[in-house]
Amino acid sequence: MSFGDPNNPYGQQPPQAPQGPYGQQPPVPPQGGQPGYGYPQQGAPQQPQQPYGYPQQGQVPPQGQPGYGGYPQQPAAPYGQPGMPGMPGMPQGYASWGARVGAALIDGLIVGALPGILYVIAGIMAASSVSSATPDYSSCQPGDYSCIQNAANTAVSSSTPVGAIVLTGLAWLIGLAGIIFVLIKEGQGQSPGKKVVGIRLVKETTGQPLGFGMALVRRICHFLDNFCFIGYLWPLWDEKSQTFADKIVGTVVVRSQ
Repeated sequence: MSFGDPNNPYGQQPPQAPQGPYGQQPPVPPQGGQPGYGYPQQGAPQQPQQPYGYPQQGQVPPQGQPGYGGYPQQPAAPYGQPGMPGMPGMPQGYASWGARVGAALIDGLIVGALPGILYVIAGIMAASSVSSATPDYSSCQPGDYSCIQNAANTAVSSSTPVGAIVLTGLAWLIGLAGIIFVLIKEGQGQSPGKKVVGIRLVKETTGQPLGFGMALVRRICHFLDNFCFIGYLWPLWDEKSQTFADKIVGTVVVRSQ
């Protein structure tokens, strides 16, 4: 006849380990040796977990991640810094109205000084020859004013010296060459006058010189500024110191120093 377990004479059930949620058995800690998966390593301090989006401790964030196509992405410049479209030459500022007037006067002297002198000489030569000319009215009837006028014109034209005609043509060619020279330099950013006073003509969107073609178009558009000279005075109160021609072509004049 068996009396059961001598260590449990009253037939009590041994205590059961608490069950995990949903009937799962809790993990049994390992006996000796290395701890299993999910248990902290002995002797290793635990580091607090960083929130999502923050770099983990000891991890260096990558620098210069390559963008699309394998090229490294460059950090974008903040708004208003040089290089941004629409901000050409802003560290130097826009040119004053007085500086622009001074540059225009210097360019005008370069273009018109020598041709003006030649025109004056040619005019003096022509006037002296006309004063000595004597019209021939012998073929004109009294009261025939048309005949008298023709005789006077013939005397003037025949007495005009060849030297005066040559000087007039030479003055015209020199003036045209001077205008082309100023436009070429202006298309490169600085005409002689602008270089003297320290200002530059650039595109408003890029800050780069506009070239000979657009410089010529801008010069043609100045005919709008000639209307009561309002366009030339407009930079006095304009935010960007632009004339009407500047607004049409999209240019600004800035200080280069």
